[in-house]
Amino acid sequence: MANKKKRVLVVDDDQAVLDSLKFALELQDLKVQTYASGSHLLDDGNLADADCLVLDVRMPEMDGFAVIAALAAREISVPVIMITAPLTQGLRRQARAAKVFSLLEKPLTGDVLANDIQRAMV
Repeated sequence: MANKKKRVLVVDDDQAVLDSLKFALELQDLKVQTYASGSHLLDDGNLADADCLVLDVRMPEMDGFAVIAALAAREISVPVIMITAPLTQGLRRQARAAKVFSLLEKPLTGDVLANDIQRAMV
């Protein structure tokens, strides 16, 4: 019986980032769904079956921490990897408080994101 592909949701307001992450993660045999904003993500009715969420910190209408709070209010629990530039100590503290699995600085290099996704989904 074939293994079900893991479903990763990626939210970023930069289309080029979405496209490149989708391409790179699909090469890792992951099923990737992209969203241009937090509200687009929250409109998805299938959030509960996601295996991991890759979430931009800084977005215009709703930042990544607001998205995490909205998911928590809906009692949706999924490992979150946040991506941002620049990475500050304040963001690190916020991410720890929000129980973010990992906080990575853009631009992402090598397989750091794919490796963190695999670790988060264990």
